[in-house]
Order: sequence, then structure tokens, then C-alpha cells
Amino acid sequence: MAPIKPHWVQPSHPDIQQVIVTGNAEEFTTKSISKIALPPFGLFARLDFPPCTPAPVPTYATVQIGRDKHIDLNSDLLYINHSCEPSLIFDTSSMLVIAGPKGLKPGDELTFFYPSTEWEMAQPFDCLCGAPTCRGRIAGARDMSLKQLEGLWLNRHIRDLLEERERDRALKAGKLFGNYTLSNGYSNGNGYTNGNSALLPTLDLDQTVLALREALAQAEKVVEVARSAITSYAVSCQDDDSTFRNGKNGKADGRAANGSGSSSNGNGYDAPAPTPPGLQRRGPTSRELAGEEGGDTSSRVRA
Repeated sequence: MAPIKPHWVQPSHPDIQQVIVTGNAEEFTTKSISKIALPPFGLFARLDFPPCTPAPVPTYATVQIGRDKHIDLNSDLLYINHSCEPSLIFDTSSMLVIAGPKGLKPGDELTFFYPSTEWEMAQPFDCLCGAPTCRGRIAGARDMSLKQLEGLWLNRHIRDLLEERERDRALKAGKLFGNYTLSNGYSNGNGYTNGNSALLPTLDLDQTVLALREALAQAEKVVEVARSAITSYAVSCQDDDSTFRNGKNGKADGRAANGSGSSSNGNGYDAPAPTPPGLQRRGPTSRELAGEEGGDTSSRVRA
């Protein structure tokens, strides 16, 4: 198939992207270079409508954004090539293009991992990135093993389809002993997460389920210990604080001196009333206790 010639005004993203074209007018290849620096998971571009439009059928130039949904980018973002060690992430759930976990600096080639969006490639190809982590033949996530995809960020629709594939295989092999999920993702510590962890490395599901249940039990113990410690500390603070006593008989007096919700210590000082038990913090959240990990991975010319 002949490469798609641009039908949009170029450059479409002059402030962030430089497109380099080589070859003649009939057969040309491209690559894209970053013109900006970004921290890990910083916003690079948005996949807005327009210029994006729904694609009636998938092609080598479309991006898959859902189980059965594809879009044409209609911009120079089309010229972002594949790499097994990508510098960008196409997050189709948020319709954002963000920097990978290593961040981005001017001069870096702009790449993303095509199977992170594509379940089945319209035109499979042999990756030439030469990286130690190179996955070789790129035909979409459907034809890749969990081991090949381990450590890479994958979109929700790809993870859902992988989960269905592995469940079907496990059922046929008689190895499914419980429910499980496949997930992966990153957090930059500043609010961006996609709510995932790591791909399950094997289909030894009975052992995996047991290990996950044990990890959950240990996490619940940590939460309970922290909750007890916070409750004990709060009670001791209330017992020792004279602002919660009436100054005469040492008994706690929770009545407000002026009817406005404050407590008097008997010396004319109105202190805030204790926080009702139902509003007290009950311990660390699951995000505070949990850790997230991920990874990322020249390249195939898209156009």
C-alpha cells in the first residue's frame, strides 16, 4: 500500500514535533523528533475531534481506541513510529499522548508501542529497533505472549482482550481455578495513573490466586494495625488535652460554652469540639499502601 500523503496543513504540531522525511516523492519514510522536554507522563498532545475522525475500517495508519473503534489522526501524529522501547504512550481512555516513564527531552525520537493500541495489525512488520527488548514480529497484541508484553503499558481494551484470550486458553487447558485480571501501568506521583499494575507472568493460576490472596491478607493486617494506632493516638490526645475537660472534676465535658460547637476549659478559653468518630480518618488508603510499577521499550515507519 502506498504511503498516505498528508491532507492537512503541515506542520500540524510545530511547537512540539519535527517531522523528518527521507526518500523521493513516491516512496518516502518519516520519523518524528521531540522539540520539547517533558517529565515522566507529562502531556504531549491531545487526540481531539477534530482533527481526529472515526475510521470506518482499520488500516495501517489508524489507531485503535476501543474494542471495535478506530480513528484517523489526520495530523503529523501519524508520523510517530513504533518502538519496543517507546518514548510516548497513546492513552486512548483519556485520548491523550503522554511522555513515557523516562520523560522526554528535545531531540528524542517520538515513538510508541503499536500493540499498546492495536489488537491486530492491518500490516504486520518486523521491528528493526535493535533494542535488547525488541519483540521482533509486530502483528498486534493478539499474537503476542504475556511474556512479550510484560512491563509495557497497554490500553484498557487491549488488556480486556488479553484477559479474554488467556481465560479461554486456561479453560481449554483445564487450568482455570479462579478469576484473575491482567493489568499494567504507571504513576508519576503527581496524579497521573491509569489504575493498573503488572501483567501476570504465567498461567499457573491456582498458585497466582493463592499468592494474591496472601498479599491481600497481609495488606489488610497493615491497614488494621495502622487504624488501631491512629485511633489509640486520637484517644490519648483527647484524654491529655485540658481543652476537653471542665477544669473542676477532670471529667470530659463535650458541651459547648457558647452553643457554637466549642468546649470551655473553665478558664474562658473556647477550644474546637472533638471530631466526631464517624469523621475521623480511619487509616491509610489503598493508594498509600500500594505501589505501582511499569516499564516501557528503531523502529517501523508508519507512513
